[in-house]
Amino acid sequence: MTPMIWAAGVLAVLLGLLALGMPIAFALGFVSIAALILADGWGSLGILGETFFGGLASFGLVSIPMFILMGAAVASSPAGKDLYEALDRWLNRVPGGLVLSNLGACSIFAALSGSSPATCAAIGKMGIPEMTKRGYPNEIAAGSIAAGGTLGILIPPSITMIVYGIATETSIGRLFLAGLLPGAMLTTLFMAWTIFDCHRRGIGLDMLGRRFSMRERFAILPRVLPFLGIIVGILFVLYGGIATPSEAAGVGAVMCLVFVAVIYRLWKLTLYSQLFRDTLKESVMIMMIIGASELFSFALSSLFITQTIAEWIAALDVNRWVLMAIINMFLLFAGFFLPPVAVILMTAPILLPIIIQAGFDPYWFAVVLTINMEIGLITPPVGLNLYVINGIAPNITLGEILRGSLPYVGCMVAGIVLLCLMPGIALWLPDTLMGPGR
Repeated sequence: MTPMIWAAGVLAVLLGLLALGMPIAFALGFVSIAALILADGWGSLGILGETFFGGLASFGLVSIPMFILMGAAVASSPAGKDLYEALDRWLNRVPGGLVLSNLGACSIFAALSGSSPATCAAIGKMGIPEMTKRGYPNEIAAGSIAAGGTLGILIPPSITMIVYGIATETSIGRLFLAGLLPGAMLTTLFMAWTIFDCHRRGIGLDMLGRRFSMRERFAILPRVLPFLGIIVGILFVLYGGIATPSEAAGVGAVMCLVFVAVIYRLWKLTLYSQLFRDTLKESVMIMMIIGASELFSFALSSLFITQTIAEWIAALDVNRWVLMAIINMFLLFAGFFLPPVAVILMTAPILLPIIIQAGFDPYWFAVVLTINMEIGLITPPVGLNLYVINGIAPNITLGEILRGSLPYVGCMVAGIVLLCLMPGIALWLPDTLMGPGR
């Protein structure tokens, strides 16, 4: 069989298994093993174990469970509630200020957790009931949190960026810097749309008369600032060359645990046993996907599927921006069905040489790829954030959540266009602090 026939068969079987509800790691592993046996016989099984564990033999992967632990520590404490309350006190005088508070809380919590589902769950549990109680429509209350949660995979420290850096052998510190300004840009676009939409529809205007004194506004900050200090500290030690991402993640996780225990006086061992259990489950899930994706990449390469697709894309006699548009459509389609980590591990090694050959910066491309993955998180049929929100607010239908999140998809598309027109949004900060690099 030709490589393209193999590619069609592998894709069809993979999508079929995912449609049946098989976990992504097991689906990738099954398809990879089956394809290798059919192509090379049972002898190919001898290298599967080495290939699987070879994908996990990177010290950089240690940072993933540490960042997950950091987010879990914050999510298990009242820190998210305090963060939300602090922003509400400062933004209540703006049209749709409560939605803005949720979006701001999502962006800051995303930086603490590096996880989109964790951000949605932590802020949604507090924000959605509060917004509906104050008269905000269900679609705005749920859609804004679903969209705000996507910032968790772009704003550093991002687990998705760590995976991209490991898969493409690029600098994780530079990737974090590249995502900082685009993350702020997307947050600003989300907030600008929210202000316009709420003002246009007359939503939340009754809250403009509510006033908080400066004393009330500053009173809550001492409980929030230590966690914001952790973010600043992590960024400082990373870009100051003081620590590696794994070391910074470990220290950040310990500091979060200490602050949670001291500030909120949470000393029960049962809380921490549950916290470590949840961290272990999510970390193992991601590691399984990484190992299975390594098997999948090996199978695609052995069947010459990777090389054939790369040659086909490279042979397209089109303008490089048309090529980028094709790649964006491909990533968007992949994001509709697969989680971000899987898409990055499966596509980044294939696309990166093509991107570089076309004259695009790999760190700029990482940001564009991540925003495409953000869109996939709030669009069917998978749309992980949609189901997370529906799980914590079952009285709100998936249709309402989707309608509320679609305008923010438009904001993300606008963000990609702005990045194409002004690549410096992603590249200025890493080039300034770390010097030009490729």
